[in-house]
Amino acid sequence: MTKNYIRIYDTTLRDGEQTPGVSLTLEDKMQIAESLSELGVDIIEAGFPQVSKGEFDTIKQLAASGFRADIIGLARVDMKDIEAVADTGLKHIHLFIATSDIHLKHKLKISKEEAIKQAVKGVEYAKKKGMIIEFSAEDATRTEIGYLKQVFKAVVDAGADRIDVPDTVGTTTPEKFSGIIKEIKNTVDVPISVHCHDDFGLSVSNSIAGITAGASSVHSTINGIGERAGNTSLEEIVMALHHLYNMKTGINTKKIYNISRLVSRLTGVIVQPNKAIVGANAFGHESGIHTHGVLTKPLTYEPISPELVGRQRWIQAGKHSGSHGLVSQLKEIGVDADKNQVKEILNKVKEMGDKGKTLTDNDLRAISETVTGLTESSERHIELQDVSVMTGLKSVPAASVRIIFNGKTYTTSETGVGPIDSALKSIQKITGNLANIRIQEFRMEALTGGSDALAEVSIKVGDDQGNVASSRFAGEDIVIASVQAMIDGINRLLQKREQKEKQK
Repeated sequence: MTKNYIRIYDTTLRDGEQTPGVSLTLEDKMQIAESLSELGVDIIEAGFPQVSKGEFDTIKQLAASGFRADIIGLARVDMKDIEAVADTGLKHIHLFIATSDIHLKHKLKISKEEAIKQAVKGVEYAKKKGMIIEFSAEDATRTEIGYLKQVFKAVVDAGADRIDVPDTVGTTTPEKFSGIIKEIKNTVDVPISVHCHDDFGLSVSNSIAGITAGASSVHSTINGIGERAGNTSLEEIVMALHHLYNMKTGINTKKIYNISRLVSRLTGVIVQPNKAIVGANAFGHESGIHTHGVLTKPLTYEPISPELVGRQRWIQAGKHSGSHGLVSQLKEIGVDADKNQVKEILNKVKEMGDKGKTLTDNDLRAISETVTGLTESSERHIELQDVSVMTGLKSVPAASVRIIFNGKTYTTSETGVGPIDSALKSIQKITGNLANIRIQEFRMEALTGGSDALAEVSIKVGDDQGNVASSRFAGEDIVIASVQAMIDGINRLLQKREQKEKQK
């Protein structure tokens, strides 16, 4: 590995699962682990085998998975913990013991000397079992530096292969953390990892400070999930290292967004819209000045291309919109408007924005149809006539749909994993046979709280000719919103086809 290569140690399955309310099944963990390995992480922390039989069995299966990434298990410097990791078949072990005064006094109730003795004993025991050891001094950043160096020197002398410096409760600063890493690097001659929490929103900054001070590995989680305020966000630290610090990782960044969505779906932890890299708004623009700039030269208002992380740029119509962004949006929904019509549409968009209205694509379509004189029926190839769904605890979810496609009525039904899946499969069955249109992406977010929350569905459809169209639809009924979004997306795709045919 090159000098500026940084190992990505992912702890989504361990520290990430410690997020309050998150509990992953074996199937969930296998799916995430496979995606992490494909993403290109160097090491996957599978979990804490001693926690439960289920956790042990899951980690044992992960150990035998044959993933490209190394799999590691967590253990206290306790013989039973170490044996549990070894019994799973893992060759890598992450050993830890707390070293700060507050932990030694109030949690472990042991002396500093006893902590070192236990740490050395644990390392020696794991070494006898032929394991590759990463050793962590829990709460390292609140540990007196002289004692911390003693601990690390003792475990390295006992056989630890790597050491990890955790900012367990996120209380350090970049300046302080940099100094700690430099001190440790001058003390031991093994690779150093950093493990930072985000209690003060400094986890990524602290991790970078640790890396620039000499650490060669960083612990992180997808979407930054973890207990309390979470951990260093993998997507943020990786993109910062690549584009701000000219450092390398093994991460295939184009897969970042997909795994972000996967983890969000399986954990139930929603990604905040303004989250860097993977948030819904990370590559969204409304301001007229910004949209003009980004459409002319993306780097004016985008530090990186959205495609680098598997995203696409999107532009929102609203009171801050300008003509350039609006024209781009109108093209997306298949509307060809002249200069005066664009001006009129823009004025109506701003009027709605001033009233606090967030415009959907359907809203923009309705406004443009009014201004241009085009009727909805003249543009729509497919219309929903009816949809009904059935689901239950002991019954297979099913849906029946009736649509009009190019003047002909079609009715079909399908089963699925749920009512939404069943309904969309029913539509896809018809449009797939008639127009080779398939769903490529589907996403749903709650816009409000409560059991009657307003949900927004985003959907992308594509055909065998390379045409792609996206649509969004908001509603209180998530099935109907999903179906309407798909119908609208299909209409937009078919409009694109027509435009291409006219241009030939």
